[in-house]
Amino acid sequence: MTEINRQAIFEQVQNTLVELFELDAADITPEAQLYQELDLDSIDAVDLVVHLQNQTGKKIKPEDFKSVRTVNDIVDALIVLMQEA
Repeated sequence: MTEINRQAIFEQVQNTLVELFELDAADITPEAQLYQELDLDSIDAVDLVVHLQNQTGKKIKPEDFKSVRTVNDIVDALIVLMQEA
């Protein structure tokens, strides 16, 4: 997958986080920690997964998101998901 697509996926994740959790887009960097810096909790993570499933049309397995800690981890998981198409 090209870097352009990676950037597009990051922007989609960023927009989703802003929309769902009213976060400041400037705070959402690839390195931002979801739980510590962005103050998400496990229920927020479930909401995020459901929203991303709806956006991508792909089923996201819970184990794929267990190791997700940063915004970049979400982007990586989505890239893997898209490559499995």
